[in-house]
Amino acid sequence: MRAWLRNTAGGLPRTYWYLWSGMLINRVGAFAMLIMSVYLTDERGASVSLAGLVVGGYGIGGVAGTLLGGVLADHWGRRATLFWAHTVAAALMAALAFAHHLAVIAVLTVLLGIVHSMPMPAFVAAIVDVVPAERRSRAFNLQFWSFNLGMAAAGLLAGVLAQVSYLVLFLADAGATAVTAIVIAWKVPETFRRRDAASTNGGLLTALTDRTYLVFVGLTLLLAVLSTQTSTIMPLAMLSDGLSPAAYGTVVAISAALIVVGQLFVPPLIDGRRKHTVLAAALLLIGVGFGALAFADHLAVYLIAAVIWTIGSMLAAPPNAEVNAELAPEELRGRYQSVFALTFPAAAFLTPALGGLSLERLGDWHWIVVGALGVAAAGGHLLTGPARDREAGRRARPARELERVAG
Repeated sequence: MRAWLRNTAGGLPRTYWYLWSGMLINRVGAFAMLIMSVYLTDERGASVSLAGLVVGGYGIGGVAGTLLGGVLADHWGRRATLFWAHTVAAALMAALAFAHHLAVIAVLTVLLGIVHSMPMPAFVAAIVDVVPAERRSRAFNLQFWSFNLGMAAAGLLAGVLAQVSYLVLFLADAGATAVTAIVIAWKVPETFRRRDAASTNGGLLTALTDRTYLVFVGLTLLLAVLSTQTSTIMPLAMLSDGLSPAAYGTVVAISAALIVVGQLFVPPLIDGRRKHTVLAAALLLIGVGFGALAFADHLAVYLIAAVIWTIGSMLAAPPNAEVNAELAPEELRGRYQSVFALTFPAAAFLTPALGGLSLERLGDWHWIVVGALGVAAAGGHLLTGPARDREAGRRARPARELERVAG
């Protein structure tokens, strides 16, 4: 057991563990927004449509915050971006706890969307800064595990605290965010090696015109569209099959439990294998899992399908993040991370917008289309992966040369 723990988590620098701890605390404490729509309708008397509009504002703010966080991570530095984003978020959440007017709540929600999304590009950029290339797969595997563990804990806490008091819920969320800011200020040094200002010329435009990178981001968008089926379209399909919300909760809980228990065992399975082949296998599993829902009429089939696509998601997480890190130039790492991170809010919009229409018009054939997207994404990784790996190696050479000279 001790040897397994060393193999899974050993060799990672101390700064990484402080970043990891900050992310875990942040995720565990991020429970207020999970039930924001319930709070607005139950406590503030908002209509369902108005509550949806306010919560949608959080998503719009998230798009802006993701891009802003990437730019600031490369301009201010990772530590400053992380500290101020969490500090402002804690203050805004505390203000939200005492806000009563819906207009004020709506404005605060948009602002929270911005500051809640700012840290992720800086977190990932800092991890890439401090973790050697040969250890990044394990670092990202642990990051994915902590994110899901934190979200599972947040979901449980949200329900418990909402029954106690919404005021307590918002203030506890603010407190957890403030603790993350303290951990960053106390233990996380600045990891960004500042260089000549000319090295950042082009900014976001460089990332947005990088063809190799954009092809990879496009394949990641397909992965995100597949993954968000579980929270958007699958509940509708289960309802049409006569299954209860409790059945949906069981499927989600089994998937989350599998990630929490199994993610730590992923590194031995993928170490030494080509990243594009692992990604292809992962996308194929995800596609097969969702495609199987075309034949699902009973809870047991949904559970089996969930196990299949969850294993695929577990395999995909480390190499996907690793490729993203390899393609990003060091001086533009934050900006590249922000472009990558945009795939998730984009999928959160595209999946319900197009998926609902697809399910309504195609019925069970919707899941065949979704499965085909997974197969197409797997083929895309097989076709573009070798060239992408060569390009990543070419981009890594200057950094290795600088490290050799510095050493």
